[in-house]
Amino acid sequence: MEFFQGRQYSRRDFFKLSATIASSAALAGALGACAPKDRVTLGNLPTASPEDINPNGTIDAAISYELGTNGYDPMTTTSALTIAANWHTLEGLTEIDPASGEVYAALASVMPEGDSTNVKVDLRKGARFHNGQAVSAEDVAYSFQRVLNPDNKSLYASFIPFIESVTPSGPTSVTIQLSKAVNLLPERLSVVKIVPKNLVEEDPEGFDANPVGTGPFKMTDNGGTSKAVRFERNDDYNGPRPARAKHMVWQVIPDASTRSNAIQSESVQAIDSVPYLSITQLKATSKVESVQGFGLLFAMFNNDPSNPFHDLRNRQAFLYAIDMDKVIEVAMLDQATKPTSFLQKDHPNYHRASTVYDHDVERARKLFQDSGLRSLRMLCTDHDWVKKCTPLIAQSLKDTGVEVDFIEKKSSDVYNTIDGKPDAYDVVIAPGDPSVFGNDPDLLMRWWYSGDTWTESRMHWKGQPSYTKMQQLLDSALYTQDAKEQQQRWNQCFDLLSEEVPLYPLFHRKTPTAWNPGTLVNFEPISLTGLRFLDVGSTQ
Repeated sequence: MEFFQGRQYSRRDFFKLSATIASSAALAGALGACAPKDRVTLGNLPTASPEDINPNGTIDAAISYELGTNGYDPMTTTSALTIAANWHTLEGLTEIDPASGEVYAALASVMPEGDSTNVKVDLRKGARFHNGQAVSAEDVAYSFQRVLNPDNKSLYASFIPFIESVTPSGPTSVTIQLSKAVNLLPERLSVVKIVPKNLVEEDPEGFDANPVGTGPFKMTDNGGTSKAVRFERNDDYNGPRPARAKHMVWQVIPDASTRSNAIQSESVQAIDSVPYLSITQLKATSKVESVQGFGLLFAMFNNDPSNPFHDLRNRQAFLYAIDMDKVIEVAMLDQATKPTSFLQKDHPNYHRASTVYDHDVERARKLFQDSGLRSLRMLCTDHDWVKKCTPLIAQSLKDTGVEVDFIEKKSSDVYNTIDGKPDAYDVVIAPGDPSVFGNDPDLLMRWWYSGDTWTESRMHWKGQPSYTKMQQLLDSALYTQDAKEQQQRWNQCFDLLSEEVPLYPLFHRKTPTAWNPGTLVNFEPISLTGLRFLDVGSTQ
């Protein structure tokens, strides 16, 4: 399952497995922020202690997402599986822990500061790639250059638009030149993983299939044919998160019942994406925890002037019409929360938006009547949990007197259907979660509301007055050094989005994970798709 449909990547046939792209995906559990607060824990099972860790042990897990159409190259990958794997095998100058949200120095010797336009970063002494090659300043500069090069069309470039250049300033130090000082620099440096220049240039396809990094684990099987991704401890690793197991195996099991059976039978120690209906059942043999995150089910409207949803009344009526309490209770089994803003309530930068869409059938009906809308085309992704929500959403709309042409497609087909085609749809219902890349409000908003892929090719919002105002507010907030003033400007963004709703959350999803606390030590669930085994040991 891919996190996002930014563009279609044509990679090796080797990687064309079956790729369901889900913008839910995404992943730094409340990345860049404090640990999630809203957790529900089921089960009371024996727990292993650090003294029980087998230093030569194996971590066995099952992950729900396949490789997708692209490989592991951190310049291009958008797959839930590959990004989760890269957390363990690759490093940036900084990293953000997917569980705690802690930002820490990884390949940088100390945390860089974002209070200057000229930032020098020294590398961690003795850092080596998995092939034994020492990490050089040239490798670091190259890693940033390839992401920033527009010819490479890296989605990560949109997260660091303020970086003008990264150049060596010595064998093991670089200078980062910024257009303006940015207090979010430490968080954003984590999106660029440092790769060995010579290996990537010699064989980019080979690197994409079998990445070489500096992380605590090195990959020994990419799962392309075996349907199991295998890792081995990197004994040369000298960073802050050494591997606490000798081996790690991730079985690729997309089928939910098979995955649940695997942990019940103890053939694996952890699984992601626990089916909501299985949570209570699994508590007998596992610890199950649902972590509230940013991840959305969203409604994206066609804002093209030729479309009826260019009329704000229709966009707002759509949101007022939905009985979201019923959707969350019946379809999500309470594993989600209603939005009162673009951000979820436990986000450290949360601000209650100026407009909140409570269920109001009469208001929705009047708005639709005033605009003259009598029918709409609703295009939906077919993820298993999304399919439980969309019929209820369609029924809510029908209760206002609007006819709904309701179509489900695979996520990749949804975006292939609408990209660059203003007449292809009225409303899209789909999941999304850019917090896999970072959790600061600027990044989360820019993912949907700045880049051309979403604003121009999909929602057809670019160039409209509210779009222009949004860009001004985002830029003003990004380059503000005072935290209080920055928050105030972000609040203006949240208010604008709640009023204009070109694309808006229907709910923020919780992510359930199951694991065996008797054989995994220090494991923490995350609010994202995927699994995180940094600092985790195994007793077996």
